Amino acid sequence: MCGIAGYSLSSKSALDRTLAAQSLLAGIAERGADAVGYAYRAPGDAYPVVVKQRTPASRLLDRIDVPAAATELLVHVRDYTKGHPSINANNHPVRHGPVVGIHNGIILNDDELLAPHSCARVEARMTVDSEAIFAVAAHSRNEARALEELMGSFATAWLDERVPETIFVARGAGRPLWLGIGKEELFFASTKAALEVVERYVHVKLRKREVKIGTFLALNAARVVRDERFRPDHTYVDPIVLPSVRAPQEGISCLERLAALAA
Repeated sequence: MCGIAGYSLSSKSALDRTLAAQSLLAGIAERGADAVGYAYRAPGDAYPVVVKQRTPASRLLDRIDVPAAATELLVHVRDYTKGHPSINANNHPVRHGPVVGIHNGIILNDDELLAPHSCARVEARMTVDSEAIFAVAAHSRNEARALEELMGSFATAWLDERVPETIFVARGAGRPLWLGIGKEELFFASTKAALEVVERYVHVKLRKREVKIGTFLALNAARVVRDERFRPDHTYVDPIVLPSVRAPQEGISCLERLAALAA
């Protein structure tokens, strides 16, 4: 289990970008402690800024800094399966060509999907399976049906440098994903509880709903501008059923620190 989260904001939103990012991170911190990272982008920026490190969320929470102009954000905590976190390229957000993304789940056919692409595994000893998702996205130019090539489980989100002001979000089988929709803000997270943390500390009211399995969304300026379906892999079953709370003390620590930061 990993945790993913993020937001798409209208330029009209007066939301504190950094506090919102900290709230999302605190909300998902209990889902993994092997690595943590985030990425953001502002209108007019081609490339997202990526920050990641091999620590639990509590070691990054105070140092998150998202500029007021940023309207797109990805946040991730890692409980790793493939791709050791000592290789920072394996940690999220993960890059493949023009795409930078985050993933919760496991992809079984990543080596097969990446083999045709010379831009794959660009850093020595990089082996993370999640890169296959972003390769499929990059080389299909973000087509929903292309995700049907993926074997395994996933909830995922990514930014494409060729598509400004847009976040792509998808849910396959086996991993949760929630949306929280406000007036000028749209959040997503692995759990409903993470969205409730945002409501409490950022003082927004969100209409919350779980994303259905096999859903592909494009988010732009706090609106869903594409809503499509694909057929995910339903054959994958986790060999060991793991609890969704992988780092309970991280969750407690980050929420306590968030309360102090918000105050």
